[in-house]
Amino acid sequence: MQLHFSHSMRSITISSNNGFTDLMKIKVAARHISYRTIFHTILILAFLLPFVFILTALVTLEGVNKCSSIDCLGRRLGPKLLGRGDDSERFLRDFSMVLEQVNSEEVPDDLQLPENFEQLISEMKSNKYKAKAFGLILKGMMERSEREIRESKFQELMNKHFAATSIPKGIHCLSLRLTDEYSSNAHARKQLPSPELLPILSDNSYHHFIVSTDNILAASVVVTSAIQSSLRPEKIVFHVITDKKTYAGMHSWFALNPVSPSIVEVKGIHHFDWLTRDNVPVLEAMENHNGVRNYYHGNHVAGANVNVSVTSPRVFASKLQARSPKYISLLNHIRIYLPELFPNLDKVVFLDDDIVIQRDLSPLWDIDLGGKVNGAVETCKGEDSWVMGKRFKIYFNFSHPLVAKNLDPEECAWAFGMNIFDLRAWRKTDIRETYHSWLKENLNSNLSLWKLGTLPPALIAFRGQIHPIDPSWHMLGLGYQKNTSIQSVKKAAVIHYNGQSKPWLEIGFDHLRPFWSKYVNYSNDFVKNCHIME
Repeated sequence: MQLHFSHSMRSITISSNNGFTDLMKIKVAARHISYRTIFHTILILAFLLPFVFILTALVTLEGVNKCSSIDCLGRRLGPKLLGRGDDSERFLRDFSMVLEQVNSEEVPDDLQLPENFEQLISEMKSNKYKAKAFGLILKGMMERSEREIRESKFQELMNKHFAATSIPKGIHCLSLRLTDEYSSNAHARKQLPSPELLPILSDNSYHHFIVSTDNILAASVVVTSAIQSSLRPEKIVFHVITDKKTYAGMHSWFALNPVSPSIVEVKGIHHFDWLTRDNVPVLEAMENHNGVRNYYHGNHVAGANVNVSVTSPRVFASKLQARSPKYISLLNHIRIYLPELFPNLDKVVFLDDDIVIQRDLSPLWDIDLGGKVNGAVETCKGEDSWVMGKRFKIYFNFSHPLVAKNLDPEECAWAFGMNIFDLRAWRKTDIRETYHSWLKENLNSNLSLWKLGTLPPALIAFRGQIHPIDPSWHMLGLGYQKNTSIQSVKKAAVIHYNGQSKPWLEIGFDHLRPFWSKYVNYSNDFVKNCHIME
């Protein structure tokens, strides 16, 4: 760039470096412009022109060459020359105002929503939407997605419920084959235990465990894990209680797979003379009550009676679990009759069939229950609110006046599944009568006091008779959630797969199943032939 002054100093020419092109020519009237003014003008031009040249070059590099008009160039240069940046912050403020405006409005039912994000972008490019219409479209698409996700979650819970209440083909096969073996093989029918060991069944110097189940494979894991974890397996006596249809298969399993030096007794419910209709009238009423049968054996989809838009998945899952038919099974209620069924025993440990024993449990018999009946882990204290945050308000309907009058919603609940029972202290109480009384009240109230199984009436019947034991004895929740701490599982004496995801089901959690499956005898012919856990 060059500056040329005329000899008379009346004109100034600004030209390119090659001297051929004149960029600007300024004529100066001598009478009006002083030399000082000319000099200052030259200085200003010398300062501004390089700046304009650089800015123009930058804008060109950014794509100004695509602009075909002065207006386009002005829109690009204007904000920069005025010191303003891009408009993103202003755009976000405007967009937020639009969203706030449509937030309080309902999405019209007849509003046509794009099927996907690509269609939304395509319609935006065609300038089809105004700001408010776009906000409503966006709100409608999000509401539709949320609704579809919730419906999918509820369907998943429903499928999981049916999977949890069904009997796996392999376990059904195992029961059938062992039952057939009982009828054809004398060894499968041999007396358990042998006659010379019968006195031990009522010897209180031994450690007596009681398991009530119709699942042969699960019973095997409980017994095997207890014996392998024991420091003195010769002191262990197992009393396995099952129903009439499973008795032959259960007896066959333990007759053909002895657990020496421990002792196993298998008894069917029909073998207990005490379990008559006169002694358990409430349970008979439950099994024959039309409302109860419809609730537990009816249409679970309709019976759940859930509004997907307002009900939480957790509440829905609880309602489904409460509809499991096992909750009206006598096997599930049998624990309330232990003092009568084992009149010669003083202290026993009751175990659910979905537990695994990982540590010697003999110290449980040394725990002083302080005159209480039930040694149990409390479930209202712990970091895991889903498993260890349960109080009475979780189990009972406190809107019912009978419940509100007699119970405290903040009272701490405790766990069934691994309990130390002092049967001598129990026989001095009215626990069984209280249990029956509240079951009857719940029946008369059309199951409006509680919905879920045997624990609620037990929470009432054992009030004042609970001795808390250390939580390390009994870890719960392995059938509820997959984020259970593996390190905590390894440390627990007893791990409990309470919940729907049992380890013998396909819906069981893969990383928690090995703690259970390592006690399954896969070399057993019956297990192999029934393809258990394959």
